[in-house]
Amino acid sequence: MLCIQNNSTDPYFNLAAEEYLLRNFKENCFMLWRNKPSIIVGKHQNALAEINYEYVKENNINVIRRLSGGGTVFHDLGNLNFTFIQNVNANENLVDFKKYIKPIVAVLNQLGINAKHEGRNDIMIDGKKVSGNAEHVFKRRVLHHGTLLFSSVISDLSKALKVNPLKYQDKGVKSVKSRVTNISECLPNKISVLEFQDKILSYIKESEPNIDNYIFSKTDIDQINKLVKDKYLTWDWNYGYSPKYSFEKTIKISHDKIEIQMNVEKGIIADITIKSDSIDKSDVSFVEQKLIGINHEEHSIFKALSDIPNNRFLKALPLSKFIKSLF
Repeated sequence: MLCIQNNSTDPYFNLAAEEYLLRNFKENCFMLWRNKPSIIVGKHQNALAEINYEYVKENNINVIRRLSGGGTVFHDLGNLNFTFIQNVNANENLVDFKKYIKPIVAVLNQLGINAKHEGRNDIMIDGKKVSGNAEHVFKRRVLHHGTLLFSSVISDLSKALKVNPLKYQDKGVKSVKSRVTNISECLPNKISVLEFQDKILSYIKESEPNIDNYIFSKTDIDQINKLVKDKYLTWDWNYGYSPKYSFEKTIKISHDKIEIQMNVEKGIIADITIKSDSIDKSDVSFVEQKLIGINHEEHSIFKALSDIPNNRFLKALPLSKFIKSLF
């Protein structure tokens, strides 16, 4: 097994590194890593429906889609992530959460914490979640990764993932809200997140009979950065890959109530209906037509509507406020 030394805290690089190792290496791999504040959405989720859009925008929190399924998670430097990438024989189960969660639970138990693997993919301490796990299969190679809430800012987590469930309707995988806690709060003897990382690393090295340390080469880093640029940084992957969804919102301006209904497919506005009691329908219809075929994304919407002259709808509802109402 290769033990990957990865000191990057760039979430785009780290998620791309997982995919690079999965698809291009033949060896089993283990990697520990941390991300700067970011939201990581599951492969089959509607990204916008999982985040507090305004909070994420105001705090410049990155939103990235990962390769595996499951629910949305919040990362910061107090959260430690672990990744196993292993070859699986034909007579073994491709999906086996217990196999990869077991050593992490063992480390927690050694530290004096009564942690347990509960449900399909969670690690719990006294009924509170400290780890969620997900998997992705590529041929006969399995990528298993999990979070470990060690000293995360729980209030940031709650705010970033607090969404209005009435805005979006879709068939994407929904995140299950859980009571969470930090591992550091449960330790009888306090240690730092980096010391915790070392504890896990030591356990894995002692448990594996053949393990070699590995540092990414320049070629590795170049290939990972190419994958970042071509995939993980793109709007098409992070938002456009979402399943089709509908969006509804009602806003009030002066003495009018404006109702917005929108259907989005592959991140593109397929149709939109705007209802207003006081604004001329022709002005409203013009705005509707300009938005069909546009990415459900602020810059694209602004570009589509910014050069419309003398439109009474956009005079009654300024463009910046209208764009804000579409998220």
